[in-house]
Amino acid sequence: MAEVSTKKRIWAWMFFDWAQQPYATLGLTFVFSPYFAAVATQYYMGLGADAAAAKVSAQGLWSSGQTLAGLVIAIIAPFLGAWADATGRKRPWFWLLTGIAIACAASLWMLQPDGSGLLLVLAMFWIGFIASESAFNLNNAILPKLGSEEQVGRISGSAAAFGYWGGVLSLFLMLLLFAESEETGKTLAGLSPLFGLDPETREGTRFVGPFIAIWFALFLIPFFLWTRDEPDAINRAIRPNKVIYDLKISLGNIWHQRSTRNFLLSSLFYRDALSALYSYGGVYATLVLGWSVIQVGIFGIIAAIAAALLTWLGGIADQRKGPRPVIQGAIIVLILVSCVIVGMSRESLFGMPLAEGSNLPDIIFYICGVLIGGMGGALYSASRSLMVRHANPARSGEAFGLFALAGRATAWLAPALITLFLAITQSNQLAFLPVIGLFILGLILLRWVHPEGEQM
Repeated sequence: MAEVSTKKRIWAWMFFDWAQQPYATLGLTFVFSPYFAAVATQYYMGLGADAAAAKVSAQGLWSSGQTLAGLVIAIIAPFLGAWADATGRKRPWFWLLTGIAIACAASLWMLQPDGSGLLLVLAMFWIGFIASESAFNLNNAILPKLGSEEQVGRISGSAAAFGYWGGVLSLFLMLLLFAESEETGKTLAGLSPLFGLDPETREGTRFVGPFIAIWFALFLIPFFLWTRDEPDAINRAIRPNKVIYDLKISLGNIWHQRSTRNFLLSSLFYRDALSALYSYGGVYATLVLGWSVIQVGIFGIIAAIAAALLTWLGGIADQRKGPRPVIQGAIIVLILVSCVIVGMSRESLFGMPLAEGSNLPDIIFYICGVLIGGMGGALYSASRSLMVRHANPARSGEAFGLFALAGRATAWLAPALITLFLAITQSNQLAFLPVIGLFILGLILLRWVHPEGEQM
């Protein structure tokens, strides 16, 4: 088998970000989640709930799915990474996990406007999310082999920015050609949904599932063409109990490595908060501001463009200043954005009443979307880079499995706290208060993280 050049391996790694991004951009945030929220709200109202209670129930249903998915990812990620390191074989896992994600994405088509298939499609979405994120974690483990510690920040930032451009293009195509307005039945371009899709049954919006699946499968081709397993991988005989034993040793060693321990704990909190912002952005716009899928989609395009640009700049800043200052700056901005989200509704801003029909909340939330996208992308890219500085290159899969564990071990926490605050306050805005606290905890713990890291 011909040797693959470093340049091609970097492009293969970047194409994975491009291929996977629509699952998050179209599915988790800007098209499917607001459609799900609207359908679930109508479903609960059909069962007799008033509008406010139905919105709370819809958001609670979504957050419950996210909680369970996060727990599953947290449990399997370290073992999967350690097994891939021990055997040297990642390609079979990539085939399996991306295949599951593609099939689950395609199934989102089944969610009818009347709520038929609601729970089934919810389950399929989060199963696909688990598979997609697990494959993404394995892909992260390839990063240390693509360049030096000084180079990986720029590579990570460029890949994340490239992925966001994929999100921009996919969202743009979805809005122009498929997702229909509930009022007019037309797309953003004023067209009927392509392929004769019926706007009456929201087939244009529901096509988001097959669209994600086709995009994922198509752009994985460069990844599989240019990604190779280690040459001796096929000859390694590894026992599961040996992998588990080595993983336990590594977990025990972390507590004796101050910088690694505090970085993983810090990222545990701030990445949980960031996931909540991503996941509930579209839901918040739908339930609090009353936006349509088209409006949420335009918001998504603006946010994704900002994310691509600011993430790329974050990668340059990472290469020049290191990843820790980038992470700290991004968290501070996201804390301020979260405060705005908590203090804003259609009727008021931090308790000050707004004129009826004011578009100020819409303008402010567009600005928030730009900052969430940009700072979120820079935050994750720099976190990946800082993890490289704390990882043993020979056990990078295990290291990034633990990185995934830190990102998902408390993935139930933000959704659970949001659900709890929803139940206590009966307010979609005040439910975001725990997100601010999680960001602050992450920022505090970064004080004890060494900028240059330490080897696990």
